Formats: sequence, structure tokens, C-alpha cells
Amino acid sequence: MEKLQLSPLRNASPLRNVTLSPLVSPLRNMPKQETGNPKTRRVWKLKLTVTWQRMKKALKSTLRDRLHIRLQNASSNLKKLSTLKINPHDLAIIRPIKHVMKKKKKNININRPTMPLAQLIQLPRTAADFVDRGDAMTPTKSPIENISTKWRELHGSTNWDGLIEPLHPWLRREVIKYGEFVEATYDAFDFDPLSEFCGSCRLNKHKLFEEMGLTKHGYKVTKYIYAMSHVDVPEWFEKSHVTWSKDSNWMGYVAVSGDAETTRIGRRDILVAWRGTVAPSEWYTDLKTSLQRLGKTNIKVQSGFLSIYSSKGEFTRYNKLSASEQVMEEIKRLVFFFRDRGEEVSLTICGHSLGGALALLNAYDAATYFPDLFISVFSFGAPRVGNLHFKEKLNELGVKTLRVVVKQDIVPKLPGFILNTILNKFTAVTGRLKWVYRHVGTQLKLDALLSPYLRRDPDYMGSHNLETYLHLLDGFVSKTAKFRWNSRRDVALVNKSCDMLIKELRIPVCWYERPFKGLMLNKYGRWVKPGRELEHVPTPRSHGANHDPLLSPILRKDVH
Repeated sequence: MEKLQLSPLRNASPLRNVTLSPLVSPLRNMPKQETGNPKTRRVWKLKLTVTWQRMKKALKSTLRDRLHIRLQNASSNLKKLSTLKINPHDLAIIRPIKHVMKKKKKNININRPTMPLAQLIQLPRTAADFVDRGDAMTPTKSPIENISTKWRELHGSTNWDGLIEPLHPWLRREVIKYGEFVEATYDAFDFDPLSEFCGSCRLNKHKLFEEMGLTKHGYKVTKYIYAMSHVDVPEWFEKSHVTWSKDSNWMGYVAVSGDAETTRIGRRDILVAWRGTVAPSEWYTDLKTSLQRLGKTNIKVQSGFLSIYSSKGEFTRYNKLSASEQVMEEIKRLVFFFRDRGEEVSLTICGHSLGGALALLNAYDAATYFPDLFISVFSFGAPRVGNLHFKEKLNELGVKTLRVVVKQDIVPKLPGFILNTILNKFTAVTGRLKWVYRHVGTQLKLDALLSPYLRRDPDYMGSHNLETYLHLLDGFVSKTAKFRWNSRRDVALVNKSCDMLIKELRIPVCWYERPFKGLMLNKYGRWVKPGRELEHVPTPRSHGANHDPLLSPILRKDVH
């Protein structure tokens, strides 16, 4: 049978209601068959009708898209005119045009929420939107409501039932807030292999939120966490340039909400933020797929994640205590301190990629020690961590986990990209196997293709980038809705460390870096690497519970 061609219908109207009979031209050259059977005739008629309907739909879509592009171009011109001084005569001409444009817009079914023309022409943004001309641009901050009466639901007391589909604006704002806390672990991390402090945080804990622009969230950092990721690898794989610490890396921090934020969110919130993979030895550890038993139970977790979380060394400067012991020591101290003051306390643990895996291990420890503490986990692009028994134990302990994943991101499908995907489809048979990985918690799935600002070609590293996650989260409404047209988060942030934005926006790739690659011109005219100020030089932390003088602001209740 010959394929139907679009050329005969090129000049035909896509809105014409036409019904083809089974004997039109595409069938003229076919050999005659016995069509005495009415059932056969009905089948052929149905096939041709369906084919024609698909052709009409394709033509309608093409014409609709072209008309929409022309409408946007015309609207953009109107926007430019609005910035000029227009005399009353010209304004009388422009107003009817705007009226016609609005009328045309109503006839276009683009499945977007109804919005004024002035707002419609801002989506998608163009390169001109990223040039500062001193005019008022769309604010990046959304109104912050008092959530003190609903915080338990927002943190999963009902497993986010009715809050994800569609996404509740309060939940969106809270999850993005915790995502920004995690993003700070990347922005402040010293990546430079030529730096004598590579692997540490560039800032001390009192300046971290101030320099990262996170004081708006009302939290105060109380302790840094260091983890060992120096494993037995080939010599060429080691961090040979590092003189700060060959064994440890800065892995995250503990923070606590100040008085004002505590009032807004309805309780004293202890926050733990875990960084994702950046060091080569961490990648080596992540690639391990073997499961390791926790104690004498049937609970098993990925050995590489557990190694980073629990490793320590007597002769190391920063890991005489493991990351697990460091973070639990601080959590215990803060929980007891605020409970003794009669305050309600919650623990929120968040992380991206490897950090999401460490967040679950941290939640397991905390829930085991504090069975009555409200614990929630917000992870972004996190891999699988343990087997079914690990998942069931976390559920039994009451840990609430919201997993934010991007459809195009491969990391949440690891470990066991192929094998576990297949086995999980046969849960009735394989569900109790101790060596099969299982995800934990409730999933919030995002699609990179829904954003009009992101490239359509696959970029697996960019799809895993945390800023890509936060951008998609800010625009997400529901599985069936378009990208949120009034999203507030700055689109340019997506390209901080990747190349995910469409070229038309003209945003530089990987633009978040230190000026002049970290070199500075001193007073003698030499380009040199600046030394760190003494307050930002990492020093081994004190292991005493209340002996760190830098934590005194929290204890004096002057956190604002």
C-alpha cells in the first residue's frame, strides 16, 4: 500500500471537515480484492479516517505554532514601544492592535494558564531579559508565608498526599530552600587542584550563608562535617596536589533555624546538608555496587556510601571521628539543648547525588537514636542506597523522604542500572531478595523537556546538575501542566556549572568561577595566588560538645 503524502493537501485548510471514502486516490493502484465482507470495508474505512485525523492534527499543530511565534514577535515589538514616549495619536493606533492581539491569543489553544499580554510576552525570556538597563525586572523572591500550622504535612506526615499533584506552592518553596542549602556546599567548595586548601570550604561557617546569599532563610551554621574518601586506589588517582589534607574533604554542615524563622515554620529546625560527589576518589567509591550488612541485621547498604559515611583514621587531622560520629554528636547536642528549653524540634536532612545517599544513612542513625524525633529527608538526584530491609526499617522508624528526580538523569537509576530496573518489575518474585536495591520514600518526578529554557539534546551531566533540578522544580505545577509561566527563580543560575540553557538566551557556560582563575595583581605588579585570610583557614575542629566558642551565638539565643 502506498504511503499517504502531504503534498496533495498542501493548500487545503486544516480546519475543513472532510471524510474520505475507502476508494480515494491512495487505493487506485492497488489490486482489486474481494470486499464483499462488510467487516473488511469497515476496517479500511476506520484506518483511513484515523490517518486523516492524524494528518489534520499535525497540520493544525504546525499552523498553531507558527501563528504563536508571530504573535510573540509582534508582542515583543509592542513591549519595546511601551518604553518609549508615545504621543496620544500614536497611542490611539497601538491600542487597537493590542486589542486584536489579545483576541487572536484567545483563539489559540496553547494549553497555558490564562494571563495578561504583558506577562505572556515575558515567556520564554529572551537574551534582552538578561541585560541590566536599570529598569525594574521580575523579582526573584516569592512571598514567604507563615507555615507554622502546616509544617508537618509539608515535611511528609501524610507522605505528601495531595501536595505533589498539583505541587503546593508552600511545598515548592520549602523544597527549593533546602536545595539552596545543598547548593552552597558546591559553591563554597574549593575545587582548585592547585590550591593548597583543595577539598576544604573556602569560607568559615560564620561567613558561609552571608557570602552565599542564604541569610534570607534565617538559619545559622553550627558545625562543618568532614568525611574520608581516600580509598585504596592506584597512585595516579590520588590527590597529589593537596597539602591541606590528603585524607579528608569538606562534606557538609549542620545548621539550625533562628528565632524569626522558627516562628514562621512552627518549630526549631535542625538542618544537615550533604554535598554530592566532586573528588575523584569519591567517584571511585560511588561506582562500587556491593552491599554491606549493617550489624547483624538483614539491612544492607551500598558499601561505597557507607565507607564515606563511617570511615575514620586515628592519624588524620579531620577524621579522628567519622562523618557519622561528627554529625550525630552535633545533632544530639542541639536536640537536647532546645528540648531542655521546652521547644519542639525537627530534623531535616538534605543532599544531592552522593549527598542524598548520605542523608538517608544519617536519617537511619538519627531515627534509631531519637525514635520520637520528627525526621524528614529531601534528596535531589539521589541513587539507590540499600535493600528492601533498609527501606522497610526507615519506614518503621517514621523517616519521611521526598525524592526529587529528573527523568533524564541517570544517577537515580544507579546502582544496578539494568539489573535492578528489570528485577523491580517483578517485585512479587524478587521483592524479598536481600541484594536487590530499593528506593526509599515518595518520588517527585520532573521532566527537563517541559522547560522552554533548557536544550532539547540530551546532556546527562547537565540533567544531574542541582541547579537544573531547582529550575525545573520552580516551574513544575503538575504532570499534565506546562512549565509555570510566573516562575521566580533566576534562569541564568542553571548555567552556573553546566551548559543546559538554550543558546538564544546567550548565558555563558559554567560562568560561576573566581575572577582571573583565582589570581590577583598585588601591589608590586605580580599576578599571585592570594593567601586565605586567617579566619577562613580550615583548622581541626574541637570534639568537645560545648567547647567550640564559635557556637556561642546559638547558645545565647541571638540567632535572627
